[in-house]
Amino acid sequence: MKVIVTEQLAHEGLLILEKDPRIQVDVRLGLSKEELISVIGDYEAIVTRSATKVDRDVLEAGKNLKLVARAGVGIDSVDVKVASEKGIIVLNAPFGNTNSVAEHTLALLLALCRNIAKADASLKRGEWKRSALVGSELKGKVAGVIGLSKVGGRVVTRLQAFECEVIGSDPYVSEKRAKDLGIRLVSIEEIIRTADIITLHVPMTDETRNMIGEKEISQMKDGVILINTARGGIINDEALLNALNSGKLGGAGIDVWTEEPPKSDILKNIIAHEKVLSMPHLGASTNEAQINVSVDVSREIIRYLDEQPLENAVNIPRFDLTLMEQMRPFLRLVNIMGDFVVQLLDTNMNKVTFTYEGNIAEYCTSPITVCGLAALLNRKVEQDVNMVNANLVAQNMGIAIEEVKVTETGSFSNMVTITIEGPNEKRVISGTHFEGSPRIVQLRDYQVDFTPEEHMLLLTYEDRPGMIGKIGMILGQHEINIAAMSLGRREKKGEAMVILSLDSPVPSNVVEEIQTATKATFSKALHMVTARESK
Repeated sequence: MKVIVTEQLAHEGLLILEKDPRIQVDVRLGLSKEELISVIGDYEAIVTRSATKVDRDVLEAGKNLKLVARAGVGIDSVDVKVASEKGIIVLNAPFGNTNSVAEHTLALLLALCRNIAKADASLKRGEWKRSALVGSELKGKVAGVIGLSKVGGRVVTRLQAFECEVIGSDPYVSEKRAKDLGIRLVSIEEIIRTADIITLHVPMTDETRNMIGEKEISQMKDGVILINTARGGIINDEALLNALNSGKLGGAGIDVWTEEPPKSDILKNIIAHEKVLSMPHLGASTNEAQINVSVDVSREIIRYLDEQPLENAVNIPRFDLTLMEQMRPFLRLVNIMGDFVVQLLDTNMNKVTFTYEGNIAEYCTSPITVCGLAALLNRKVEQDVNMVNANLVAQNMGIAIEEVKVTETGSFSNMVTITIEGPNEKRVISGTHFEGSPRIVQLRDYQVDFTPEEHMLLLTYEDRPGMIGKIGMILGQHEINIAAMSLGRREKKGEAMVILSLDSPVPSNVVEEIQTATKATFSKALHMVTARESK
Protein backbone atom coordinates (compact mmCIF):
# COMPACT_ATOMS: atom_id res chain seq x y z
CA MET A 1 0.00 0.00 0.00
CA LYS A 2 1.30 3.44 -0.96
CA VAL A 3 0.58 6.07 1.69
CA ILE A 4 1.08 9.82 1.30
CA VAL A 5 1.50 11.93 4.45
CA THR A 6 0.76 15.59 3.72
CA GLU A 7 1.24 17.14 7.18
CA GLN A 8 3.59 16.75 10.10
CA LEU A 9 3.00 13.42 11.82
CA ALA A 10 4.66 12.36 15.05
CA HIS A 11 7.64 10.07 14.52
CA GLU A 12 6.06 7.32 16.63
CA GLY A 13 3.14 7.04 14.18
CA LEU A 14 5.30 7.20 11.07
CA LEU A 15 7.50 4.44 12.48
CA ILE A 16 4.52 2.07 12.72
CA LEU A 17 3.84 2.54 9.00
CA GLU A 18 7.47 2.49 7.90
CA LYS A 19 8.22 -0.76 9.74
CA ASP A 20 5.45 -2.62 7.90
CA PRO A 21 6.91 -4.15 4.70
CA ARG A 22 3.52 -3.89 2.98
CA ILE A 23 3.53 -0.09 3.19
CA GLN A 24 5.46 2.54 1.24
CA VAL A 25 5.29 5.91 2.99
CA ASP A 26 5.89 9.18 1.16
CA VAL A 27 6.02 12.30 3.36
CA ARG A 28 5.23 15.29 1.17
CA LEU A 29 4.57 18.39 3.24
CA GLY A 30 3.30 21.74 2.01
CA LEU A 31 1.65 20.54 -1.21
CA SER A 32 -0.74 22.96 -2.90
CA LYS A 33 -4.17 21.65 -3.87
CA GLU A 34 -3.10 21.43 -7.50
CA GLU A 35 0.06 19.50 -6.56
CA LEU A 36 -1.93 17.12 -4.37
CA ILE A 37 -4.44 16.45 -7.15
CA SER A 38 -1.62 15.73 -9.58
CA VAL A 39 -0.08 13.00 -7.36
CA ILE A 40 -2.96 11.57 -5.31
CA GLY A 41 -3.85 9.02 -8.00
CA ASP A 42 -0.73 7.04 -7.14
CA TYR A 43 -1.77 6.44 -3.53
CA GLU A 44 -4.17 4.13 -1.70
CA ALA A 45 -4.15 6.13 1.54
CA ILE A 46 -3.63 9.73 2.58
CA VAL A 47 -2.78 10.83 6.12
CA THR A 48 -3.61 14.45 6.90
CA ARG A 49 -4.34 16.89 9.67
CA SER A 50 -6.57 19.97 9.46
CA ALA A 51 -4.70 22.00 6.82
CA THR A 52 -5.12 19.55 3.92
CA LYS A 53 -8.56 19.81 2.31
CA VAL A 54 -9.62 16.42 0.98
CA ASP A 55 -12.56 17.67 -1.06
CA ARG A 56 -14.42 16.31 -4.09
CA ASP A 57 -11.65 17.35 -6.49
CA VAL A 58 -9.01 15.46 -4.51
CA LEU A 59 -11.23 12.41 -4.05
CA GLU A 60 -12.13 12.34 -7.75
CA ALA A 61 -8.43 12.41 -8.60
CA GLY A 62 -7.65 9.67 -6.07
CA LYS A 63 -8.56 6.78 -8.35
CA ASN A 64 -6.84 4.25 -6.08
CA LEU A 65 -7.74 5.77 -2.72
CA LYS A 66 -9.03 3.36 -0.11
CA LEU A 67 -8.39 5.38 3.07
CA VAL A 68 -8.39 8.99 4.20
CA ALA A 69 -6.82 9.13 7.67
CA ARG A 70 -7.22 12.33 9.68
CA ALA A 71 -4.73 12.53 12.56
CA GLY A 72 -7.13 14.32 14.87
CA VAL A 73 -10.79 14.48 15.84
CA GLY A 74 -12.51 16.86 13.43
CA ILE A 75 -13.25 15.82 9.86
CA ASP A 76 -14.36 19.22 8.55
CA SER A 77 -11.50 19.11 6.04
CA VAL A 78 -12.76 15.87 4.44
CA ASP A 79 -15.83 15.57 2.18
CA VAL A 80 -17.15 12.47 3.92
CA LYS A 81 -20.24 12.23 1.70
CA VAL A 82 -18.21 12.00 -1.50
CA ALA A 83 -15.75 9.61 0.13
CA SER A 84 -18.63 7.35 1.17
CA GLU A 85 -20.10 7.37 -2.33
CA LYS A 86 -16.74 6.18 -3.63
CA GLY A 87 -16.31 3.52 -0.94
CA ILE A 88 -13.35 5.37 0.59
CA ILE A 89 -13.03 4.85 4.33
CA VAL A 90 -12.52 8.01 6.39
CA LEU A 91 -10.58 7.45 9.61
CA ASN A 92 -9.92 9.83 12.46
CA ALA A 93 -8.35 9.70 15.92
CA PRO A 94 -11.19 10.78 18.21
CA PHE A 95 -9.58 9.82 21.50
CA GLY A 96 -5.90 10.62 21.06
CA ASN A 97 -6.26 14.26 22.05
CA THR A 98 -9.17 13.86 24.45
CA ASN A 99 -7.19 14.62 27.57
CA SER A 100 -5.27 17.44 25.89
CA VAL A 101 -8.45 19.30 24.85
CA ALA A 102 -10.10 18.76 28.23
CA GLU A 103 -7.10 20.20 30.07
CA HIS A 104 -6.92 23.08 27.59
CA THR A 105 -10.58 23.88 28.32
CA LEU A 106 -9.90 24.12 32.02
CA ALA A 107 -6.74 26.15 31.39
CA LEU A 108 -8.75 28.76 29.46
CA LEU A 109 -11.46 28.81 32.10
CA LEU A 110 -9.06 29.22 35.02
CA ALA A 111 -7.06 31.85 33.17
CA LEU A 112 -10.23 33.88 32.55
CA CYS A 113 -11.52 33.51 36.11
CA ARG A 114 -8.19 34.58 37.63
CA ASN A 115 -7.17 37.17 34.99
CA ILE A 116 -3.93 35.27 34.37
CA ALA A 117 -3.08 36.84 31.00
CA LYS A 118 -3.99 40.36 32.11
CA ALA A 119 -2.03 40.04 35.34
CA ASP A 120 1.03 38.74 33.54
CA ALA A 121 0.93 41.54 30.97
CA SER A 122 0.39 44.15 33.68
CA LEU A 123 3.32 42.98 35.74
CA LYS A 124 5.56 42.84 32.68
CA ARG A 125 4.68 46.50 32.08
CA GLY A 126 6.02 47.28 35.54
CA GLU A 127 2.57 47.74 37.11
CA TRP A 128 1.30 46.46 40.45
CA LYS A 129 -2.49 46.73 40.15
CA ARG A 130 -3.82 43.97 42.35
CA SER A 131 -7.21 45.56 42.97
CA ALA A 132 -7.91 45.78 39.23
CA LEU A 133 -7.25 42.06 38.77
CA VAL A 134 -9.60 40.51 41.32
CA GLY A 135 -10.86 37.16 39.98
CA SER A 136 -13.59 34.66 40.82
CA GLU A 137 -13.63 31.07 42.04
CA LEU A 138 -15.10 28.05 40.27
CA LYS A 139 -16.43 26.55 43.50
CA GLY A 140 -20.20 26.82 43.66
CA LYS A 141 -20.62 28.00 40.08
CA VAL A 142 -23.13 26.32 37.74
CA ALA A 143 -21.17 24.92 34.80
CA GLY A 144 -23.05 23.80 31.70
CA VAL A 145 -21.28 21.31 29.43
CA ILE A 146 -22.84 21.05 25.97
CA GLY A 147 -21.70 17.76 24.41
CA LEU A 148 -20.89 14.83 26.68
CA SER A 149 -18.60 12.81 24.45
CA LYS A 150 -15.08 11.83 25.49
CA VAL A 151 -13.82 15.42 25.80
CA GLY A 152 -17.02 16.72 27.36
CA GLY A 153 -17.06 13.87 29.85
CA ARG A 154 -13.50 14.62 30.97
CA VAL A 155 -14.32 18.30 31.32
CA VAL A 156 -17.23 17.32 33.56
CA THR A 157 -14.99 15.38 35.96
CA ARG A 158 -12.46 18.18 36.11
CA LEU A 159 -15.11 20.80 36.82
CA GLN A 160 -16.47 18.59 39.59
CA ALA A 161 -13.00 18.50 41.10
CA PHE A 162 -13.28 22.29 41.47
CA GLU A 163 -16.65 21.79 43.23
CA CYS A 164 -18.75 23.24 40.43
CA GLU A 165 -22.40 22.25 40.08
CA VAL A 166 -22.21 20.61 36.67
CA ILE A 167 -25.16 20.11 34.32
CA GLY A 168 -24.91 18.63 30.83
CA SER A 169 -26.77 18.47 27.54
CA ASP A 170 -26.36 15.99 24.70
CA PRO A 171 -29.24 14.50 22.69
CA TYR A 172 -27.14 11.47 21.75
CA VAL A 173 -26.25 10.17 25.20
CA SER A 174 -28.33 8.12 27.59
CA GLU A 175 -29.44 9.03 31.06
CA LYS A 176 -27.13 6.29 32.28
CA ARG A 177 -24.15 8.15 30.77
CA ALA A 178 -25.15 11.28 32.68
CA LYS A 179 -25.68 9.26 35.84
CA ASP A 180 -22.24 7.67 35.48
CA LEU A 181 -20.76 11.16 35.18
CA GLY A 182 -22.69 12.23 38.27
CA ILE A 183 -24.52 15.10 36.59
CA ARG A 184 -28.06 16.08 35.69
CA LEU A 185 -28.99 15.78 32.00
CA VAL A 186 -30.87 18.89 30.89
CA SER A 187 -31.86 20.73 27.71
CA ILE A 188 -29.55 23.23 26.02
CA GLU A 189 -32.14 25.87 26.85
CA GLU A 190 -31.78 25.19 30.57
CA ILE A 191 -27.99 25.45 30.35
CA ILE A 192 -28.30 28.76 28.51
CA ARG A 193 -30.68 30.15 31.14
CA THR A 194 -28.99 28.93 34.32
CA ALA A 195 -25.25 28.39 33.81
CA ASP A 196 -22.52 30.73 35.01
CA ILE A 197 -20.06 28.93 32.73
CA ILE A 198 -20.87 27.34 29.36
CA THR A 199 -18.34 25.16 27.57
CA LEU A 200 -18.90 23.60 24.14
CA HIS A 201 -17.81 20.10 23.07
CA VAL A 202 -19.87 19.25 19.99
CA PRO A 203 -18.82 18.49 16.39
CA MET A 204 -19.46 20.93 13.57
CA THR A 205 -22.63 19.83 11.78
CA ASP A 206 -25.63 21.53 10.21
CA GLU A 207 -27.34 21.16 13.59
CA THR A 208 -24.56 22.78 15.60
CA ARG A 209 -23.54 25.58 13.22
CA ASN A 210 -24.44 28.91 14.93
CA MET A 211 -25.87 26.95 17.85
CA ILE A 212 -25.07 29.94 20.06
CA GLY A 213 -26.40 33.13 18.44
CA GLU A 214 -27.99 36.43 19.41
CA LYS A 215 -31.13 34.78 20.78
CA GLU A 216 -29.27 32.26 22.92
CA ILE A 217 -26.81 34.82 24.30
CA SER A 218 -29.63 37.21 25.20
CA GLN A 219 -31.12 34.49 27.43
CA MET A 220 -27.87 33.86 29.31
CA LYS A 221 -27.00 35.25 32.72
CA ASP A 222 -25.16 38.54 32.73
CA GLY A 223 -21.43 37.96 33.15
CA VAL A 224 -21.51 34.38 31.85
CA ILE A 225 -18.21 32.88 30.71
CA LEU A 226 -18.22 31.10 27.34
CA ILE A 227 -15.57 28.55 26.32
CA ASN A 228 -15.20 27.03 22.84
CA THR A 229 -12.48 24.46 22.22
CA ALA A 230 -14.63 22.41 19.83
CA ARG A 231 -15.09 24.01 16.39
CA GLY A 232 -15.28 27.51 14.99
CA GLY A 233 -18.79 28.47 13.87
CA ILE A 234 -20.65 26.85 16.74
CA ILE A 235 -20.83 30.34 18.24
CA ASN A 236 -21.97 32.98 15.77
CA ASP A 237 -19.08 35.44 15.38
CA GLU A 238 -21.14 38.60 15.11
CA ALA A 239 -23.33 37.64 18.06
CA LEU A 240 -20.24 36.93 20.15
CA LEU A 241 -18.65 40.29 19.36
CA ASN A 242 -21.88 42.16 20.13
CA ALA A 243 -22.22 40.37 23.48
CA LEU A 244 -18.63 41.23 24.39
CA ASN A 245 -19.06 44.89 23.47
CA SER A 246 -22.36 45.17 25.36
CA GLY A 247 -20.91 43.67 28.53
CA LYS A 248 -23.32 40.72 28.46
CA LEU A 249 -20.45 38.25 28.60
CA GLY A 250 -18.03 38.23 31.48
CA GLY A 251 -15.41 36.63 29.28
CA ALA A 252 -14.78 34.16 26.48
CA GLY A 253 -12.06 31.61 25.92
CA ILE A 254 -11.86 30.82 22.20
CA ASP A 255 -9.46 28.29 20.70
CA VAL A 256 -11.20 27.64 17.36
CA TRP A 257 -12.27 29.96 14.57
CA THR A 258 -14.52 30.05 11.52
CA GLU A 259 -11.40 31.05 9.56
CA GLU A 260 -8.03 29.60 10.46
CA PRO A 261 -5.96 31.70 10.46
CA PRO A 262 -8.55 34.43 11.18
CA LYS A 263 -8.78 37.13 8.50
CA SER A 264 -12.12 38.91 8.82
CA ASP A 265 -12.49 42.17 10.76
CA ILE A 266 -15.06 40.56 13.08
CA LEU A 267 -12.64 37.81 14.09
CA LYS A 268 -9.78 40.25 14.51
CA ASN A 269 -11.96 42.39 16.80
CA ILE A 270 -12.94 39.33 18.86
CA ILE A 271 -9.30 38.32 19.24
CA ALA A 272 -8.30 41.85 20.28
CA HIS A 273 -11.13 42.21 22.81
CA GLU A 274 -10.02 42.65 26.40
CA LYS A 275 -12.54 40.07 27.63
CA VAL A 276 -11.34 37.36 25.29
CA LEU A 277 -8.57 34.87 25.83
CA SER A 278 -7.64 33.85 22.27
CA MET A 279 -5.70 30.77 21.20
CA PRO A 280 -4.57 29.65 17.72
CA HIS A 281 -6.31 26.24 17.86
CA LEU A 282 -4.01 24.71 20.48
CA GLY A 283 -6.44 22.25 22.09
CA ALA A 284 -4.65 19.20 20.70
CA SER A 285 -1.22 20.79 20.67
CA THR A 286 0.57 18.78 23.30
CA ASN A 287 3.41 16.37 22.68
CA GLU A 288 1.34 13.55 24.11
CA ALA A 289 -1.71 14.29 21.93
CA GLN A 290 0.33 14.53 18.75
CA ILE A 291 1.90 11.17 19.46
CA ASN A 292 -1.46 9.61 20.38
CA VAL A 293 -3.34 10.70 17.24
CA SER A 294 -0.41 9.75 15.04
CA VAL A 295 -0.20 6.28 16.55
CA ASP A 296 -3.99 5.82 16.47
CA VAL A 297 -4.42 6.50 12.74
CA SER A 298 -1.33 4.46 11.88
CA ARG A 299 -2.68 1.48 13.79
CA GLU A 300 -5.99 1.84 11.97
CA ILE A 301 -4.19 1.61 8.64
CA ILE A 302 -2.49 -1.59 9.81
CA ARG A 303 -5.87 -2.97 10.91
CA TYR A 304 -7.22 -2.24 7.44
CA LEU A 305 -4.38 -4.17 5.83
CA ASP A 306 -4.92 -7.05 8.27
CA GLU A 307 -8.65 -6.98 7.41
CA GLN A 308 -9.50 -6.36 11.04
CA PRO A 309 -12.53 -4.28 12.12
CA LEU A 310 -11.73 -0.58 12.22
CA GLU A 311 -12.37 1.20 15.49
CA ASN A 312 -12.39 4.81 14.29
CA ALA A 313 -13.89 4.85 10.80
CA VAL A 314 -16.37 7.71 10.72
CA ASN A 315 -18.36 6.44 7.73
CA ILE A 316 -18.69 2.78 8.78
CA PRO A 317 -21.32 1.55 11.26
CA ARG A 318 -19.42 0.95 14.46
CA PHE A 319 -19.76 -1.05 17.65
CA ASP A 320 -19.38 0.22 21.13
CA LEU A 321 -15.62 -0.30 21.49
CA THR A 322 -16.16 -2.33 24.64
CA LEU A 323 -17.97 -4.93 22.49
CA MET A 324 -15.43 -5.02 19.66
CA GLU A 325 -13.66 -8.19 20.77
CA GLN A 326 -16.98 -10.00 21.21
CA MET A 327 -18.27 -8.95 17.80
CA ARG A 328 -15.06 -9.34 15.78
CA PRO A 329 -15.62 -13.10 15.13
CA PHE A 330 -19.10 -12.40 13.74
CA LEU A 331 -17.77 -9.84 11.27
CA ARG A 332 -15.46 -12.54 9.96
CA LEU A 333 -18.27 -15.10 9.99
CA VAL A 334 -20.72 -13.07 7.86
CA ASN A 335 -17.92 -12.12 5.48
CA ILE A 336 -17.31 -15.83 4.83
CA MET A 337 -21.03 -16.69 4.78
CA GLY A 338 -21.77 -13.97 2.24
CA ASP A 339 -18.87 -15.04 0.05
CA PHE A 340 -20.07 -18.67 0.20
CA VAL A 341 -23.77 -18.25 -0.49
CA VAL A 342 -23.46 -15.67 -3.26
CA GLN A 343 -21.44 -18.18 -5.30
CA LEU A 344 -24.50 -20.46 -5.25
CA LEU A 345 -26.80 -17.73 -6.53
CA ASP A 346 -27.78 -17.63 -10.20
CA THR A 347 -30.30 -14.82 -10.06
CA ASN A 348 -30.61 -11.18 -9.06
CA MET A 349 -31.12 -10.29 -5.43
CA ASN A 350 -34.44 -8.67 -4.54
CA LYS A 351 -34.17 -8.89 -0.78
CA VAL A 352 -31.55 -9.92 1.77
CA THR A 353 -32.53 -10.71 5.35
CA PHE A 354 -30.02 -11.02 8.19
CA THR A 355 -31.42 -12.96 11.14
CA TYR A 356 -29.61 -12.89 14.48
CA GLU A 357 -30.51 -15.52 17.09
CA GLY A 358 -29.34 -15.82 20.67
CA ASN A 359 -27.17 -13.50 22.75
CA ILE A 360 -25.96 -11.55 19.73
CA ALA A 361 -29.50 -10.33 19.04
CA GLU A 362 -29.33 -8.17 22.16
CA TYR A 363 -26.66 -5.92 20.63
CA CYS A 364 -26.42 -3.48 17.74
CA THR A 365 -25.76 -5.71 14.74
CA SER A 366 -25.74 -3.13 11.93
CA PRO A 367 -21.94 -3.38 11.37
CA ILE A 368 -22.30 -7.17 10.99
CA THR A 369 -25.13 -6.70 8.51
CA VAL A 370 -23.15 -4.20 6.45
CA CYS A 371 -20.09 -6.47 6.46
CA GLY A 372 -22.14 -9.41 5.20
CA LEU A 373 -23.86 -7.24 2.60
CA ALA A 374 -20.50 -6.07 1.28
CA ALA A 375 -19.37 -9.70 0.90
CA LEU A 376 -22.51 -10.47 -1.11
CA LEU A 377 -22.27 -7.47 -3.38
CA ASN A 378 -18.56 -7.68 -4.09
CA ARG A 379 -19.16 -10.64 -6.43
CA LYS A 380 -22.19 -9.00 -8.05
CA VAL A 381 -20.97 -5.55 -9.08
CA GLU A 382 -17.89 -4.20 -10.80
CA GLN A 383 -17.07 -1.50 -8.26
CA ASP A 384 -15.31 -2.22 -4.99
CA VAL A 385 -17.92 -2.68 -2.25
CA ASN A 386 -17.05 -2.39 1.42
CA MET A 387 -18.67 -1.43 4.69
CA VAL A 388 -18.62 2.23 3.65
CA ASN A 389 -20.78 2.03 0.54
CA ALA A 390 -22.53 -1.36 0.80
CA ASN A 391 -25.89 0.10 1.85
CA LEU A 392 -25.71 2.76 -0.86
CA VAL A 393 -24.85 0.20 -3.57
CA ALA A 394 -27.70 -2.06 -2.41
CA GLN A 395 -30.10 0.88 -2.45
CA ASN A 396 -29.06 1.82 -5.99
CA MET A 397 -29.59 -1.80 -7.06
CA GLY A 398 -33.06 -1.83 -5.53
CA ILE A 399 -32.19 -4.53 -2.99
CA ALA A 400 -34.24 -4.48 0.22
CA ILE A 401 -32.27 -5.14 3.41
CA GLU A 402 -33.90 -6.41 6.59
CA GLU A 403 -32.67 -7.34 10.06
CA VAL A 404 -34.54 -9.83 12.27
CA LYS A 405 -33.58 -10.49 15.88
CA VAL A 406 -34.56 -13.47 18.02
CA THR A 407 -33.13 -13.39 21.54
CA GLU A 408 -34.16 -16.96 22.44
CA THR A 409 -31.34 -19.44 21.97
CA GLY A 410 -31.81 -22.60 19.94
CA SER A 411 -29.23 -25.25 19.12
CA PHE A 412 -26.49 -22.61 19.35
CA SER A 413 -25.94 -19.75 21.77
CA ASN A 414 -25.48 -17.46 18.76
CA MET A 415 -26.45 -17.99 15.13
CA VAL A 416 -26.55 -15.74 12.08
CA THR A 417 -28.72 -16.56 9.04
CA ILE A 418 -28.56 -14.85 5.65
CA THR A 419 -31.61 -15.31 3.42
CA ILE A 420 -31.41 -14.14 -0.18
CA GLU A 421 -34.59 -13.85 -2.20
CA GLY A 422 -34.62 -13.43 -5.97
CA PRO A 423 -36.90 -14.22 -8.91
CA ASN A 424 -38.02 -17.83 -8.36
CA GLU A 425 -35.02 -18.55 -6.13
CA LYS A 426 -34.21 -18.45 -2.43
CA ARG A 427 -30.90 -19.21 -0.75
CA VAL A 428 -30.42 -19.67 2.99
CA ILE A 429 -27.19 -20.06 4.94
CA SER A 430 -26.71 -20.14 8.72
CA GLY A 431 -23.48 -19.95 10.64
CA THR A 432 -22.07 -19.72 14.11
CA HIS A 433 -18.71 -19.31 15.78
CA PHE A 434 -17.45 -22.36 17.63
CA GLU A 435 -14.11 -22.90 19.39
CA GLY A 436 -12.46 -20.04 17.54
CA SER A 437 -13.65 -21.02 14.06
CA PRO A 438 -16.55 -19.94 11.84
CA ARG A 439 -18.85 -22.87 11.06
CA ILE A 440 -21.68 -23.24 8.57
CA VAL A 441 -24.56 -25.16 10.17
CA GLN A 442 -27.36 -24.85 7.64
CA LEU A 443 -27.74 -24.60 3.86
CA ARG A 444 -31.29 -24.29 2.54
CA ASP A 445 -33.20 -26.71 4.81
CA TYR A 446 -30.23 -29.05 5.23
CA GLN A 447 -28.52 -29.33 8.59
CA VAL A 448 -24.77 -29.39 7.94
CA ASP A 449 -21.65 -28.69 9.97
CA PHE A 450 -18.38 -27.64 8.37
CA THR A 451 -15.60 -25.09 8.60
CA PRO A 452 -15.27 -23.15 5.32
CA GLU A 453 -12.01 -23.70 3.47
CA GLU A 454 -10.47 -21.96 0.48
CA HIS A 455 -11.39 -24.70 -2.03
CA MET A 456 -14.77 -26.41 -1.75
CA LEU A 457 -17.18 -28.46 -3.83
CA LEU A 458 -20.95 -28.62 -3.25
CA LEU A 459 -23.22 -31.24 -4.82
CA THR A 460 -26.86 -32.27 -4.48
CA TYR A 461 -28.03 -35.62 -5.85
CA GLU A 462 -30.39 -38.50 -5.13
CA ASP A 463 -29.08 -40.37 -2.10
CA ARG A 464 -28.13 -43.89 -3.04
CA PRO A 465 -25.24 -46.25 -2.25
CA GLY A 466 -21.84 -45.63 -3.80
CA MET A 467 -22.16 -41.88 -4.47
CA ILE A 468 -19.43 -40.80 -2.05
CA GLY A 469 -17.15 -43.49 -3.45
CA LYS A 470 -17.64 -42.24 -7.01
CA ILE A 471 -16.90 -38.67 -6.00
CA GLY A 472 -13.77 -39.69 -4.11
CA MET A 473 -12.54 -41.89 -6.93
CA ILE A 474 -12.87 -39.15 -9.57
CA LEU A 475 -11.15 -36.58 -7.37
CA GLY A 476 -8.41 -39.08 -6.60
CA GLN A 477 -7.84 -39.77 -10.28
CA HIS A 478 -7.21 -36.05 -10.76
CA GLU A 479 -4.98 -35.90 -7.65
CA ILE A 480 -7.36 -33.66 -5.72
CA ASN A 481 -7.25 -34.52 -2.03
CA ILE A 482 -10.36 -34.36 0.18
CA ALA A 483 -9.61 -32.61 3.48
CA ALA A 484 -13.09 -32.87 5.03
CA MET A 485 -16.65 -33.78 4.14
CA SER A 486 -20.09 -32.80 5.44
CA LEU A 487 -23.22 -34.66 4.36
CA GLY A 488 -26.80 -33.49 4.78
CA ARG A 489 -30.07 -35.14 3.80
CA ARG A 490 -33.75 -34.90 4.62
CA GLU A 491 -34.59 -38.60 4.47
CA LYS A 492 -33.19 -41.95 3.41
CA LYS A 493 -32.82 -42.24 -0.37
CA GLY A 494 -34.05 -38.68 -0.79
CA GLU A 495 -32.05 -35.71 -2.01
CA ALA A 496 -28.65 -35.42 -0.36
CA MET A 497 -26.18 -32.56 -0.17
CA VAL A 498 -22.45 -33.08 0.19
CA ILE A 499 -19.91 -30.33 0.86
CA LEU A 500 -16.26 -31.20 0.37
CA SER A 501 -13.25 -29.24 1.60
CA LEU A 502 -10.34 -29.78 -0.76
CA ASP A 503 -6.62 -29.10 -0.76
CA SER A 504 -6.68 -27.68 -4.31
CA PRO A 505 -9.20 -26.21 -6.75
CA VAL A 506 -11.47 -28.41 -8.86
CA PRO A 507 -11.27 -27.69 -12.62
CA SER A 508 -14.60 -27.25 -14.40
CA ASN A 509 -14.13 -30.45 -16.44
CA VAL A 510 -13.73 -32.46 -13.21
CA VAL A 511 -16.91 -30.88 -11.80
CA GLU A 512 -18.76 -31.94 -14.97
CA GLU A 513 -17.36 -35.47 -14.69
CA ILE A 514 -18.56 -35.77 -11.09
CA GLN A 515 -21.95 -34.32 -11.98
CA THR A 516 -22.41 -36.86 -14.75
CA ALA A 517 -21.28 -39.80 -12.59
CA THR A 518 -23.59 -38.90 -9.69
CA LYS A 519 -26.45 -37.46 -11.77
CA ALA A 520 -26.17 -34.42 -9.52
CA THR A 521 -29.03 -31.91 -9.69
CA PHE A 522 -26.65 -29.13 -8.63
CA SER A 523 -22.86 -28.83 -8.58
CA LYS A 524 -20.62 -25.92 -7.79
CA ALA A 525 -16.92 -25.48 -7.12
CA LEU A 526 -16.32 -22.61 -4.72
CA HIS A 527 -13.23 -20.49 -4.21
CA MET A 528 -13.34 -19.00 -0.72
CA VAL A 529 -10.62 -16.36 -0.53
CA THR A 530 -12.25 -15.03 2.63
CA ALA A 531 -11.77 -18.39 4.37
CA ARG A 532 -8.08 -18.37 3.52
CA GLU A 533 -7.58 -14.79 4.68
CA SER A 534 -9.46 -15.28 7.93
CA LYS A 535 -6.89 -17.74 9.29
